[in-house]
Amino acid sequence: MSATIAGVLPIVHTPFTENDAIDVPSLQKQLHWALDRSIGGYCTGMVSELLRLSDDERNELHREIAEVDRGNRVFVAGVGAESIKQSCQFAEYAESIGCDAVMAIPPVTTKTSEQDLLSYFRTIASSISIPVIIQDASSYVGQEIPMTVNRELLETFGRDKILFKPEASPIGPKLSELRDVTNGEAKIFEGSGGISLMDSYQRGISGTMPGMEFLDGVLAVWNALEAGDIQRAYDVYFPLCALVALQLQAGLDGFLAVEKYVLKKRGLFATDYRRKPYWFELDDETIAELDRLLAKLDEALVD
Repeated sequence: MSATIAGVLPIVHTPFTENDAIDVPSLQKQLHWALDRSIGGYCTGMVSELLRLSDDERNELHREIAEVDRGNRVFVAGVGAESIKQSCQFAEYAESIGCDAVMAIPPVTTKTSEQDLLSYFRTIASSISIPVIIQDASSYVGQEIPMTVNRELLETFGRDKILFKPEASPIGPKLSELRDVTNGEAKIFEGSGGISLMDSYQRGISGTMPGMEFLDGVLAVWNALEAGDIQRAYDVYFPLCALVALQLQAGLDGFLAVEKYVLKKRGLFATDYRRKPYWFELDDETIAELDRLLAKLDEALVD
């Protein structure tokens, strides 16, 4: 592996043309914009709309991302799928194109037993030589991963092979439970768009995986926390929280709607097109509040 998996690792969003194809120029613009900042790397995941891509499109997305010169920053590819075979194929392809790690959620269309979950993650981990991040996205989709599964995977493969992104509710206590049940051995990354970052950081995390849309804000909070400047961290954190709260009102669709709007507004995406079907649209009043809060965040970043 070329670099350590740690720090701020934003999730790459998938831009589309109005004809519903992956917009490669916008994708590259997003990546180069992120690489100009002090990120530890980037990932693909739920808000990359991976579950709305065909298998060929997911591989195309990962290939395009892997081909960008990222220096010593890591690329973590999302490989979660509805079957072990699919997930292993995605994982093996990710390793073959130079990804530094993969991240997997459990299947979302079926309720699996504890043994089936163990088999799913064990098989993925055994199929590749690079690390696997176990993502519990049950606050959004799918089922919660039992702590016994997390502990057994860590004990079987070791802390350099198995890492974690717990997003089960309640996020803070669940993060601490994972830390404690693994005797502090687990390398943990938080998600939640940054709204739980202050709490998660103080519980002990290796990094955070926010969306790209508020990356400057999350980076400012993270860097302030690393420097011990708690007041600066909170000054940026409060407008960031207000923005993420607008996303949370509509679950995954809320995150996607806001993310695409902001990335287009910032000039990174040519369109705010999302894969259908989805149920949530930004109305004029939400957009006005988003714009006010974005201005507040920008003010906090320059103070």
